[in-house]
Amino acid sequence: MYAERPSRLDGAVVWSRSDLGTGPVMPVLPDGCMDLLWTEGRLLVAGPDTHAQGPDNGPAVRYAGVRFAPGAAPAFFGVPAHELRDLRVDLTDLWPAAQVRRLADRITDAPDPTTELEAVALRHAADRPPPDPLLRAVAEGLDAGRSVAATADAVGLGARQLHRRSLDAFGYGPKTLARVLRLQRALALVRAGAPYAEAALGAGCTDQTHLAREMRELAGITLGAYVALANSETPEPSGSSTTA
Repeated sequence: MYAERPSRLDGAVVWSRSDLGTGPVMPVLPDGCMDLLWTEGRLLVAGPDTHAQGPDNGPAVRYAGVRFAPGAAPAFFGVPAHELRDLRVDLTDLWPAAQVRRLADRITDAPDPTTELEAVALRHAADRPPPDPLLRAVAEGLDAGRSVAATADAVGLGARQLHRRSLDAFGYGPKTLARVLRLQRALALVRAGAPYAEAALGAGCTDQTHLAREMRELAGITLGAYVALANSETPEPSGSSTTA
């Protein structure tokens, strides 16, 4: 079962998943985000993805996560996003091991690990520099369907500056981020019941064939397979069918 809710951390989402291994599980699709994860006593970091990641088939049955808004996580973790692209790493690779063990034990022993994970994230974020508002504006512009050139002009950056700063903030360049965010917009429309062709045009694709190609390249599955997996999951009323 998967559930998510808005976090008290600005722009973030708190999510949880349990009962893995009991049925089909949605692959983790690129979304422009990074996550702080807790699973069975461990703290991990999920870097920004450029392709679908398969579900974890290990023995763990509980996950909790804080999914940061695009561009917000590098300041929190203290590492450029491109260094974690397509990776899942132990938090001890980024922070002192003793500190991570204390935090992991606190979350594991809490009555609700998901709530405690969010509390840990809030405390740490308070001591870190805030995300760059300019890069937030970049993500918002691209998610609104603006072109890379128009977005660069709007925030006052040249093409090279935008590309370099996007690598640090999002893990990849603005063109890839625009593709990822467009795919997520299309999938949100599909989950809401829109026909594929309507979802493609509504998200900014040229047509349904364009969307199908993006699904193959970024998600590794067809739209039909995605819908079947989404329908097979059992989210709580406040949840969604995507994972972090």
